[in-house]
Amino acid sequence: MDTFDAIYQRRSIKHFDPDHRLTPEEERKLLEAAIQAPTSYNIQHWRFLIIRDPQLRQTIRDKYGNQAQMTDASLLILVVADVNAWDKDPARYWRNAPPEVADYLVGAISSFYGGKPQLQRDEAQRSIGMAMQNLMLAAKAMGYDSCPMIGFDLEKVAELVKLPADYAIGPMVAIGKRTEDARAKGGQLPLEEVVKENSFA
Repeated sequence: MDTFDAIYQRRSIKHFDPDHRLTPEEERKLLEAAIQAPTSYNIQHWRFLIIRDPQLRQTIRDKYGNQAQMTDASLLILVVADVNAWDKDPARYWRNAPPEVADYLVGAISSFYGGKPQLQRDEAQRSIGMAMQNLMLAAKAMGYDSCPMIGFDLEKVAELVKLPADYAIGPMVAIGKRTEDARAKGGQLPLEEVVKENSFA
């Protein structure tokens, strides 16, 4: 599928075929596409928790979210971020670079993020947002639909899946075969309203 077609045709689908399953090869293809997204200093903060257990998915739906796609989608992924990834063996992010480049960038990571917890968290969330968009566009290109979701109890779900203390929870992404079309788009704001040049003044 053409990239622009995937962008314009991607919609947040609420109703999926509960009997459809993706193959392991399809799942891997989606996740490999997701991790091609850019990250600051190549830190790759994202982590993808595939929620596969039907009982766990039902519990999340019944108690913490009440969204049909939580149980009916072929694939349910909780996207989270390792906030402290910048400080966890950062040399591994540049293992394929020339030594002088790797040494410089690994040192720069520490000086840029060290002692700045808000920046660390903001950067981690930016990273998972870009990975999620890759994931959803890849799904569309493969003939599947998706739905990003934040309408669930973040703290309860984090506790349920034993989210590490230094991870930040992000949205879930449901992927599968839709059984109903999305409603008509609500309408995009005109470019004239959202694009400025040089200054907001």
